[in-house]
This record gives sequence, structure tokens and C-alpha cells, in this order.
Amino acid sequence: MRHELLLSALIIIALLFEIFAGKIARKSAVLFNIILFTIITVMGFFPAYDGVLFGGSFHNDQMTVLLKNILNIGTLIILFQSAAWLKKPENESKILEYFILIYSSLVGMQFMISSGDFLLFYIGLELATIPVAALAAFEKFKKKSAEAGIKLILTSALSSGILLYGLSMIYGTTGSIYFSQVINSFNGSALQIIGLMFFISGMGFKMSLVPFHLWTADVYEGAPIGITSFLSVISKGAASFIFIIILFTVMKSTVTIWNEILYVLSILTMTIGNLFALRQNNLKRFLAFSSIAQAGFILLGILGSNQLGMTSVFYFVLIYIFTNLGAFGVVSVIANTTGKEEIQDYNGLYRTNPLLSLTMMLSLFSLAGIPPVAGFFGKFFLFTSAASHDTAKYYILVLIAVLNATISLYYYLRVVKAMFIDKNDHPIEKFSSDIYSRIGILMCVAGIFIIGFASVIYEFIRSISFGI
Repeated sequence: MRHELLLSALIIIALLFEIFAGKIARKSAVLFNIILFTIITVMGFFPAYDGVLFGGSFHNDQMTVLLKNILNIGTLIILFQSAAWLKKPENESKILEYFILIYSSLVGMQFMISSGDFLLFYIGLELATIPVAALAAFEKFKKKSAEAGIKLILTSALSSGILLYGLSMIYGTTGSIYFSQVINSFNGSALQIIGLMFFISGMGFKMSLVPFHLWTADVYEGAPIGITSFLSVISKGAASFIFIIILFTVMKSTVTIWNEILYVLSILTMTIGNLFALRQNNLKRFLAFSSIAQAGFILLGILGSNQLGMTSVFYFVLIYIFTNLGAFGVVSVIANTTGKEEIQDYNGLYRTNPLLSLTMMLSLFSLAGIPPVAGFFGKFFLFTSAASHDTAKYYILVLIAVLNATISLYYYLRVVKAMFIDKNDHPIEKFSSDIYSRIGILMCVAGIFIIGFASVIYEFIRSISFGI
């Protein structure tokens, strides 16, 4: 429970800082929290013991520690990227609330990943979701932000109800909420299959799978950019982690059934996400539909139904964190400085801000899966996982995925074309970003290059993954 205890302690420290620190001291709250969270992130890589707590409700092993560390790294980058926005006059009085809500959501995700029964899983899921709804409405003086918070809490309540109804069916037919016991009784009866479908539907909302994605673009556009990044990367990553763990362990006896469901969802999610991304001009909505399409690619790894599939998903999410946050980092810096978020606003950006343009290009190339950046290796292993399945129709799925990757290349290159080719008599003026944003972007660029070529990272993930 090291990760959870450290984060809980950090929440208490932030609360005490808010209560006792003076107005002058609060101005250092951003630096104070980033330093403490950096220490916690580093401590997460210290050796840890495997163990079980609370009668099997909570378990800790090498794999859960790795997944929590991945989420911590992504959150740390988001904190760096949010620093300049938090220091704006309208946000200065709410800085500590921002950090407390982020930490609370992250604690929920970590409890969810380590859950050994459906009760702790559900509690962790709710703890991860509710603070983010408050964060989406953080800019309460903006109508779109308040609307984003309302839409997120309503859709989360609906999805949680659907998910809980499915879990109640599983509990009713197996007589237990503990994963280790449900495994032995989960035999694929009619009621269990209905429960499985409700479980997939509920998680589909959390992962923005089609047709459960309709909230995504509006919430991403209305929320502050840092929270949009958190929803797109950290929330989706945590949901993907626990989704694959439960499918590969608790529900492994019905693999042929949930494979059929995910097969259809994968095609729908990739295709519709890409087609809608083609039409977007606002970069936050653009990246929202891009993230929906990426969720469809994640399902390819789950469909592999083996250790290679699980390894591919974890590896892809790690790459996706650095890649997507690289793109969001550039959008955040430009939006905080100029207030511009449209693709046409980026026309001629390379002339005035070449480093930001190159960072954006690398991130988009990685999202598209263009070699030699890390995104290529992530998608390669996902495609390999799906193609390794014995059923011939999975080759058709891989072909559809390749076609969708080609479509995505077109709309990613739209942004690259705007920055490097399209002319603009009045491009965004040259400016210097703050040191926090530079560190965050530098971490993303390093990750985009290093993770793809450092095969030791993939091999380590493979060594601690398990499969069916």
C-alpha cells in the first residue's frame, strides 16, 4: 500500500498547507506540491514486497506497482504542464484544491488497480471519477467548464449504475465478490453473460468506447486543458489496466464471448473516432476523438487474450501517456499564452516557435504510428497480438486497424501541414514558455524516443505480465 499511503499523506499535507499557510506561502504551493509529488513518484520505483491485505480485498505485486508508477509518471507531467495555468490570477486562490482533487482521483485509481474484489474495485472507480468531475468544472466562471462538469458527473453516474447492476448479477450467480472465488464459479450462465455485458458497457463509458463515447468531446473541450489531459491519459489508462486485469483473470472462462463483443467495439471505436476526428477544428475536440480511436487500438491487445496481449496494452498505454501529453503540452502552452485552440491558429507556427512545432509534430507522428518514434512500436505490438490469434477473422480486424491508422495519418498531418506549410501573415508570435512547461514537454519528448528503442522496458513489462 506504499503508493496509496504516500498519496494519502500528501493529501493531508496539502490540506494542512491550505489551512495554516499564509497568503505569501500559498504562492509557492505549485512548487511545493510538484517537489513532493516528484519524490513520491521516485519512491514508487523502490523495491516492494508482494502481499495481500483486508482478507484478499487488496493485493500488491510487481505488476500493480508498475501500473501505479506509470500513472504517477503521467500525473507528474500533467502537474508540470498545469503550473502556468494555475498561477493565473483567477486560479491562484484554488491551487491547493486542484492538487487535492488530482491526488484524490489518483488514490482511487491505485486502489482500483490493486483491488481483489468487486467492492474495492467499485469504490476505487468512484473515488477516481468524482474528483475529476469537480476538476472539469474548475473554471466555474466559464460556461463550458461548468457544462463539462455536469455532463461528466451525469454520464459517470449512468455508467456507474450500469456497471454496478452488472456486478450485482455476477455476485448473485457466484455468491461472492472476491475475484479468487468468482473465478471458480464464473461458468458463462445466461445471467452471468448479461452481467458481463453490463460490466463491459460500464467500463466502455470510462474508456470512451463507441457507442459509449458521446460525452467525451464536449467534456474535453469544456474542461481546463490539464484536466482534459488527465481524462484522456490517466483516467483512460487506469480504466484500461483494471479492465484487462478483470477480463484476463475473473472472466477468463468466457473469453470467447467477450472477445466477440470487443471485436465489434474495436472496429466501431477505431472507425468512428477517426471519422469524427477528420471534421474537428478545435484541437481539444480533435485530440478527444483521436483518444477515442486510440482506445479502439487498445482493444486489439485485449483481443489477443494472452500474455503478449496484456504486455502490448501496458506498453502501449505507457507510450500513449508520453505521446498524448506531448501534444496536450504544446496545446496548453499556446492556449495559456494566446488563448488560441483552433487548428488554423497554428498556421505558420514553425516560423515563430520552431521547438513547439517540432514537439507537436513528433507527438502526432507517434500517435499515428510513424517510425521510428515510440508510437510505431506500440501499435506494432498491438497488431502482432491480435494477428497471433488462431481465428482467421482477426487478420481482417488487423487490416481494418491498418486502414484506420492510415486515416488517422491524414488528420494528424493536417496539423503538421498547418504548422510547417500553410502561410499566415499573422502567425502566433514568438514567446517563451515557463520552466515547468519546458520540463513537462522535455519529459514527453524523451519518452517518445527512449521507450521505443529501449527494448529492456518492453521485456520488463513482459516478464511481470500474466495471461490466460
